[in-house]
Amino acid sequence: MIGDRLLRTGVIGTLVAALCCFAPVLVVLLGVVGLSALVGVLDYVLVPALAFFVALTGYALWRRKRAKGG
Repeated sequence: MIGDRLLRTGVIGTLVAALCCFAPVLVVLLGVVGLSALVGVLDYVLVPALAFFVALTGYALWRRKRAKGG
């Protein structure tokens, strides 16, 4: 049980950290290629993407637990 909890915490933390580190890179890359007008849209894309991947992780863990017979 503790292993599942740690896995969930680790995956969610990894996603949050990846999102926080990747957003500035997107801003720089969009500016370099001349698409800096899209920078304002990043908030509307990144937050739902984070929610989707967190939900996907939860669903995967739920299926894993169900497959074990829990």
